[in-house]
This record gives sequence, C-alpha cells and structure tokens, in this order.
Amino acid sequence: MRSITLVKYGNTEASFALKEIDKPTPNTDEILIRVEAFGLNFADVLARKGLYKDAPPLPCILGYEVVGTIEQMGTQSNDLKEGDRVVAFTRFGGYAEYCLANNKAVVKIPEQMENGVAVALATQYCTAYYCAHIAVTLLEGDHVLVHSAAGGVGTALVQMAKNKGCVIYGTVGSNDKFKYLENLGVDHVINYQSADFAQEVKQIRGNQKLDVIFDAVGGINYRKSKRVLSYGGRLVSYGIAERTDKKGGLLSDLTMAWRFGFLHPILLLMKSQGMIGVNMLRIADHKPTVLQRCLKEVVQMSVEGKIAPTVGGVFKSDEIHQAHQLLEGRGSVGKIVVEW
Repeated sequence: MRSITLVKYGNTEASFALKEIDKPTPNTDEILIRVEAFGLNFADVLARKGLYKDAPPLPCILGYEVVGTIEQMGTQSNDLKEGDRVVAFTRFGGYAEYCLANNKAVVKIPEQMENGVAVALATQYCTAYYCAHIAVTLLEGDHVLVHSAAGGVGTALVQMAKNKGCVIYGTVGSNDKFKYLENLGVDHVINYQSADFAQEVKQIRGNQKLDVIFDAVGGINYRKSKRVLSYGGRLVSYGIAERTDKKGGLLSDLTMAWRFGFLHPILLLMKSQGMIGVNMLRIADHKPTVLQRCLKEVVQMSVEGKIAPTVGGVFKSDEIHQAHQLLEGRGSVGKIVVEW
C-alpha cells in the first residue's frame, strides 16, 4: 500500500516521501480501514517541524483521522461490520491507503457524508465537543471568546457555543475572515493583527469580562486571556500554535513556558476560576470510552444539522505539500482534507 511518510523535519517539500509499505494487520481491539481521505491538523505541522513530542520517531506516518471503509476487524462488533463506511480517530498512521484504529474510535457514518465533513468530526469536532460539553458547561448568555475562530476547532466551538445561546467573541488574523465568522454567528469579530484583543474585549465588556475562553494559541495569548477572564470564568487551552514560530530546544521550551505567565492555585481559588488543558491524544489513550462518546455525539449532531463542518480545502495525495503550506500559513478556514 502507499503511504505519505515523514522522512525529514523541515519544510514541506523536503519532509514527505510517497512510499510502498506493508498493509497492517489488526489486533483484537483494532479495525483496519481502507482510507478514502484523511484530514490535516495543526499538530501535523508541529510534528513535521520536529516540535511535537508525541509524534513517533522518523520515519513515521502522521495523521489523526480518516474516512473510509472497514476492510477487516480484529473482533466482531454489534455496531460495526466489514464494508461499513466510517470515520475514525487514529493514533497516527492516517496518511496511508490503509490504517488501523482502536475499535472504540470508529463510528459509522452515512454514505453521502462528504469526506471533508467526516474527517472534521474526528479531531476538530471531538476536541470542541470535549472542550465545550465535558471540560466546561456553557450556559445561555455566557460571554465566550474563541481564539483562532475561523479554524477547524474554532468553527466547531463557535457552532456549539451558538447552540447554547452564548454571546461569542472570535479572533482572526485577517479581515478577509470577518464575513465567514459573522455568518457563523460570531457577535464580535476581532483581528488580533491590527488590534489588541484584550483591549477590544475590555471596551465591550468593561469590568464584567468573559465567562469562558477557548485558546489554541498559547504563550502571550494565554497570558492576555487570563486578564479578561471574569470571576468564576474558565480558560480552556487546547493548543500551542505560537510554538510553530519557534525553534526547538530547552531554551525555546523555557521561553514558551515563561510567556504563558505565572499561575498559582491560590489565585484561582480567590477568583473561583478554572484553567483547563485539553489533549485529545491523552483522552484517546487513557479514556477511550470518553473519546467514543465524543465521536458518536458529533456524528449524530452533524446528521441532525446541529453542527456543519466547513471544508477549507480538498487536495489529492500528491498535493500534500500545498495542503501543509495552506494550514501552516493560517490562511485557511475550516477543515483541510487530502484524498487518495
């Protein structure tokens, strides 16, 4: 079978190679999927640059989610059978024509569901569901800030917060994305490149500040977010996109940690605030039934029309370089998908 293998850290042109490898065989708790398409995530960019510590050593196959057909099952399941069209959360290995997934991370989908919509549900929408339905409880009327609101997880968080009747603030890096966010239902769109988002929030909210903040950027962005968090507020961190602009190494790691700012439990106690970290790989590894719940819920929400993933770009397998460049450049909206 063919695989897009990460062979070298660095820019997109030099990092990937199309290779022929053996088709994997499922263990008793795994399912083998014939892949129609796979999605890209920002963690892929970090891994390509050698900045993602969870990634396997080189050479390796990246990829957190796929859509395709069940080819072989390690054990029988009441919910799934060979030939079913499914979406799956993968523990790497998604950039290939066949891949393995844990049987708790595979959910059947309608035959007519678009590839881009399906792969968005696995990582982006599962992350958003965990953040907005499990990590915190959004209440009607909450003032909610979504950083990187035009991205895959950002889009999902906006839709879920809108379903709860929240007042939504969204940050983007380009005025070109304003209309997109307004159409999603964002009440206050802020271009963080031309304005200080914390100052913008203070002008709107004054001393009341924000009830919930979802942050995928980290660093200074996280520190500034804490300043506009209200009493009883919750800040959910699920990414460190700022890390892509930095080189690796201990000094860089320490600098990044310092940029997040000081945090002490006493301060949280005094303000009744919560700082929550979300890493879906850890949920997949240690709470597989929770991941299964998230995936089933978002598939059902999509079928019912409660959420609508945006497909930001569809590429062929020999266009993996262009797909990575679009994602890394932060010029995309929604989900980027690569098809075989």
